[in-house]
Amino acid sequence: MLDAIGLKNQDELVSYLPEDVIFRKKLDIPDGKSEYDIVDYFRARGDQNGPGYASFLGAGVYRHYRPVLVDTVVSRGEFLTSYTPYQAEIAQGTLTSIFEFQTMVCQLTGMDVANASMYDGSSAVPEAAMMAVRIKQRDHVLVSRTVHPEYREVLSTYAKHQGMPIDTFAYDARGRVDMDDLKSKLNDGVAAVILQSPNFFGIVEQVSEIASLVHSHGALLVVAFTEAVALGLLEPPRDADIVVGELQSFAITPCYGGPHAGIIATRDRFVRQIPGRLVGETVDKDGQRAFCLTLATREQHIRREKATSNICTNQALIALMATVFMTVYGKQGLRELAEQNLSKAHYLAGQLLVRFESPFFNEFVAQTNGRKPAQIEADLLEQKIVGGLALGRFYPELEGCVLLCATEMSKRADMDRVIAAFHKH
Repeated sequence: MLDAIGLKNQDELVSYLPEDVIFRKKLDIPDGKSEYDIVDYFRARGDQNGPGYASFLGAGVYRHYRPVLVDTVVSRGEFLTSYTPYQAEIAQGTLTSIFEFQTMVCQLTGMDVANASMYDGSSAVPEAAMMAVRIKQRDHVLVSRTVHPEYREVLSTYAKHQGMPIDTFAYDARGRVDMDDLKSKLNDGVAAVILQSPNFFGIVEQVSEIASLVHSHGALLVVAFTEAVALGLLEPPRDADIVVGELQSFAITPCYGGPHAGIIATRDRFVRQIPGRLVGETVDKDGQRAFCLTLATREQHIRREKATSNICTNQALIALMATVFMTVYGKQGLRELAEQNLSKAHYLAGQLLVRFESPFFNEFVAQTNGRKPAQIEADLLEQKIVGGLALGRFYPELEGCVLLCATEMSKRADMDRVIAAFHKH
């Protein structure tokens, strides 16, 4: 570059400046460090403010590793400060990222179409219920007791003034859907049956069997999930009609309850009843690939009485975190990550008394051998370990049981301390 502008060296480039404003020393900063070293450095600084704790608490919010590249992308101004991409000609970057998000969600769930993200998993569940009611022209919804209890609370809140009766069905001795109870409550007035897999107890449900039963009564099956990493290993819920869930596990930090990135995906034939909006692919006037808001069924865009939802925005920035995460890991990487979660959870469970004998992913219900969950939690906190969730709060019949979660972040030494706390007399 110096040759191109006719200069011999860098000093000539700044020769017009006064000498007292030219800095000729070496900058007093340390040499460059690797990403691992930098992460360790900041963790050490964080420990000065409050030592880090190992965590075995899942129950809908999970502690996974966040690639540094995620924040590098989402902190860029064009993403961080952007709003709704109404003008496609100046928002191709945002629209492209949303389109990629939708595509990846479809690949994860086995569905045909996904929208541009929901607020979170808990609000996606009632949106799916209302969508099913519109499609089937029926008003009743059945929801499994193994769906996250707080998701069910949000569903009840939505349903209160919707004229949408909600009824629950039980789980069996193995912690899965009680098929007999479900059969007894299915009738021609049911629009949708909602289940979760892996369910709140971490157990993988028999989705195909339930789908056959639900469809035989003309209802739609809604499958929810809270632990997205499980989709790296489990068969996608292709037998469902609507899939809803939460992508918090995909590089979204557990942070005082949010924000999160909910998803909703469905079949092509139901696309006009999906809430929110869709980004689609098209071509511009020169025939080049381009993206635009293809379908927007929300109040701001169409008559209120025709809107499918009152959701007026989406979690585009948070969804972008999940998109970068999926791009970094890829199909094989996500599978390997899921296998790590599975392996560590089964190591931990293998040393404890597990309440339900069913296949599980990275969460399971452990019995406390007569000790109160609060005692175990206190013992673990003294060792800088956050224990699991005492289930008596949501399930009185499971008093004395704790929901534990192990992820790729769980170290064997910490798992052994958890095991010791459960076995302590």
